[in-house]
Amino acid sequence: MHRWRGGRQRRGRSLGGQSKGGFSTRIHAITDALGNPLEFVLTGGQAETLPALTPAGVRAFVGDKGHDSDALDQAIVARDMKAVIPPRCNRNKVRECDWLIYKERHLIECFFNKIKHYRRIFSRFEKTARNYMAFLHFVSALIWLR
Repeated sequence: MHRWRGGRQRRGRSLGGQSKGGFSTRIHAITDALGNPLEFVLTGGQAETLPALTPAGVRAFVGDKGHDSDALDQAIVARDMKAVIPPRCNRNKVRECDWLIYKERHLIECFFNKIKHYRRIFSRFEKTARNYMAFLHFVSALIWLR
């Protein structure tokens, strides 16, 4: 019988949450008006959508139809932000969506496409949140220097 049956002990917070399909992690990002990264928060795949990431000056939460829920709307309004989320087709109470702000969402999507060019980001070789976040910051610096 081995002293460490499961292999070596890892230090630090593990990366992501456990789900039926395996481990999953969400990267929440704040970008400026040009799509350059400003701040990140990592959460497990099953965690709440709106993390404690509200720096000064944020006026809107821009999300896709998957973020359309009344609980999230209440949390966004409680933080004095505007919810820019298109309503789902099966929503009972249809709400307005500012489509001009929503069109700027493609900058965030383009940012996520840029970081997926780096193998260590998309394949998640890093097993701890600290190491993964460090590589996210490194990739962000490379994007800023382009």
